Amino acid sequence: MQIEILYQDDDMVVVNKPAGVLVIPDRFNNDLPSLNRMLEAKLGQQIWVVHRLDRDTSGVICFAKNEQTHRYLSKLFEAHEVGKYYAGIVIGRVIPEEGRIEAPITEHPSAKGKMTVAKKGKLSVTDYKVAEQWSLYSLVQFQIHTGRTHQIRVHMQSIGHPIVCDELYGDGKPFLLSGIKKKFKLSDKEETERPLLSRLALHAYRLVLHKEDGTLVDVQAPIPKDMAACVNQLNKWAKS
Repeated sequence: MQIEILYQDDDMVVVNKPAGVLVIPDRFNNDLPSLNRMLEAKLGQQIWVVHRLDRDTSGVICFAKNEQTHRYLSKLFEAHEVGKYYAGIVIGRVIPEEGRIEAPITEHPSAKGKMTVAKKGKLSVTDYKVAEQWSLYSLVQFQIHTGRTHQIRVHMQSIGHPIVCDELYGDGKPFLLSGIKKKFKLSDKEETERPLLSRLALHAYRLVLHKEDGTLVDVQAPIPKDMAACVNQLNKWAKS
């Protein structure tokens, strides 16, 4: 698997994480490939994990190249002094089209590995803005001001607009062209329809921070091909 390096210097490296890849090894299955190990093999040196993205989330993620930078960046993330921006395709038309979700998040009381909105949870703040909207879906941009587990996914579920293909907080159904195209027909060569998207429709498209010496690091990664294909088809068939 090719790893796209977006930014690199003596202290840190920023890459475009592919969807479906763990950031660190699975403690229950150590043989699964992980981004930190692949990056260490590519660079030929040790790296330190600073923050994480969900396995099925793609996009911008940074790693430290030395312990001093690791300590500094970790404190930066803990203090919420990093600009973290995402794009996601969600179910339904989002109204209002711009707003802030301030809903505390905690572990789900009965579902292991799942989070939920609850009064006893930790403060969680997500800003959102609709970029494009169709009859059944919306493309939404997010900025998260806290870093709770599954924050965007939980917050969007809480207002009735789960992320497309989210098995944990939505229906988990793949994005199919037949769902938006009238009079859809399979080609003679196909027995079943191939989804345009079958993974979580969430992408970290921008990360902004200042290094310890004051250098501004502002890195972006465009929406990946699978999500872009969905947007293109939505625009195409919305006009018909």
